[in-house]
Amino acid sequence: MTASLKAPLDFYFDFSSPYGYLAAEKIDALAAAHGRSVLWHPILLGVTFKATGLAPLPAIPLKGEYSLRDIARSARFLGVPYRKPTVFPIPTQHAARAFLWLNDRDPQQARAFGLAAYRAYFTEDVNISDLAAVLEIAAAQGVDRDALSAVLAGAEIKARLVAEVELAMARGVFGSPFIIVDGEPFWGADRLPQVERWLAESGF
Repeated sequence: MTASLKAPLDFYFDFSSPYGYLAAEKIDALAAAHGRSVLWHPILLGVTFKATGLAPLPAIPLKGEYSLRDIARSARFLGVPYRKPTVFPIPTQHAARAFLWLNDRDPQQARAFGLAAYRAYFTEDVNISDLAAVLEIAAAQGVDRDALSAVLAGAEIKARLVAEVELAMARGVFGSPFIIVDGEPFWGADRLPQVERWLAESGF
């Protein structure tokens, strides 16, 4: 199979996920090095938590305190800028819906928005649960603010996100980041080395 015919990676992420942010900064270059592209899929961890019985990391005794240390350490290890947001975690429906709408029209612009939203939250302490913040970030990426605002106020994009999250869960997705390579699932930014080896060796 030539590189151009190799299936893209599926990258599932929640905008409030620090590990999703770390993976977002690395996944495209990692895939490209092996002749692959990446399909980005926003999800809502709150929905998956209801299905799995899990909870946001900071809310889990013992594990929560460790996770905050691990997130900062993992960012340093990967060479990715990071600052713990003042409010963490947050609901991310606005950003996820904006990404979906943009991705239908221009995947590259959607990706630029996605990275900008992640960086705003995890390096600049911008609370992206705020609709105005999402619109500002999108506008800075050349998106028509009024058009996006109108879309995000509608029922169609809300239903679309619900459907996308349900589809992700039907594929076995339960966390962020969640990467599927040729049907093989990988959960967590710490699995990036395994993803890289899988791509290099077509499995192991």
